[in-house]
Amino acid sequence: MGRRGPLPDYAKREAFARLIAEGVPSARACRMVGIHPRTGKRWRNGRRIPSGGRVLNLPPVITSVVPVAKQYSARYLSEDERVRLADLRQERRTMREIAALMGRSLSTISRELARGADAVGRYGPFEAHRRALGRRRLHRPSRLARDAELRDWVAGRLLARWSPEQIARRLRHEFPDQPGRWLCAETIYQAVYRPDLGGLPRELPGRVLRQRRRHRLPRRDARARRAGPVTGMILIHDRPAQALGRVEPGHWEGDLIVGAGHVSAIVTLVERTTRYTLLGHLPGARRDAATVRDVVVAALATLPPPLRRTLTWDRGTEMARHAEITAALGTTGVYFCDPHSPWQRPSNENTNGVLRDYFPKGTDLSVHTARDIRAVQAELNGRPRKVLGWDSPADRLATLLRSPPSVLRG
Repeated sequence: MGRRGPLPDYAKREAFARLIAEGVPSARACRMVGIHPRTGKRWRNGRRIPSGGRVLNLPPVITSVVPVAKQYSARYLSEDERVRLADLRQERRTMREIAALMGRSLSTISRELARGADAVGRYGPFEAHRRALGRRRLHRPSRLARDAELRDWVAGRLLARWSPEQIARRLRHEFPDQPGRWLCAETIYQAVYRPDLGGLPRELPGRVLRQRRRHRLPRRDARARRAGPVTGMILIHDRPAQALGRVEPGHWEGDLIVGAGHVSAIVTLVERTTRYTLLGHLPGARRDAATVRDVVVAALATLPPPLRRTLTWDRGTEMARHAEITAALGTTGVYFCDPHSPWQRPSNENTNGVLRDYFPKGTDLSVHTARDIRAVQAELNGRPRKVLGWDSPADRLATLLRSPPSVLRG
């Protein structure tokens, strides 16, 4: 006769069942009670044991616990609050007074009275509460998961490196008479981070968004760079006042994006008004001041003088020949940011972050040919931008180039 096993730990069973009934995940409930996850699974689902050619079905052991009522967040109005709201309305209180007495915002009270009123404008608290519970979010597939055509359209734009906000805005133009296919940017973000919710391809997360991450992380401060030995610098505080605003075209911001080992690099130039981007190819591993000077001059020389008024740069040594750039371009004055202040070139900093999707950090940028860089430049300038009223930088620059000289001169 075998040895008798230990008696069941009824106290742990009850504690585990109580946690499960309250909605605590099984793995967490097992850790809180102090049991193995396999034990918790057996307590919830039962167990099948082969014995003497038969199979014994042991039932679950936590089914006798009565589930607790679902608890809703305190930010939603409760039934008692709705009853009090109705009583205060009967006392002829204003909505502002009701909000103060109930400790709620005025907008909450206003929306509740508008939603909860019947056809003749009377507010019934119990019926309003029943309808509010009926409006709770249901676990149903998202629009992306239900609509294969919409899902393919969104996935195609994500693969073309459009941002979720750009996609959401363009959907209204693509399907103007089908509001059921309109999405907000947050819906697309959630579908990318959670493919099981939106039905997007599994290979999209970590590859199509700018940060290339599977989960959202808190924003970090940009790393400051040490000042280089550049002589004759004119600081940004001496830049013309027109460059501070974004009305007069022709004011540029520039910098380098650097590859692995700080050897290879690409010149980036962004116009403040149109957000038009120019990319300069640095051949091989050359990023010296003379090469950067030649690339910057070649890029900006293709524009008319009114569209190349100033250039604002960081304090890197690659701009040591800034005086030669000014002399070669004629109308361009080069100005430098304060130490550790890359935020003084906001358009360029933002664009450099976007370009990292094409040229990741820690890679050799010298492998990209001038043709590759021109293709990236064209794709980036063809994207619609919220800040431009959903025009693209290429459209805005084309409009300026077609403008009469008097308009360009401001």
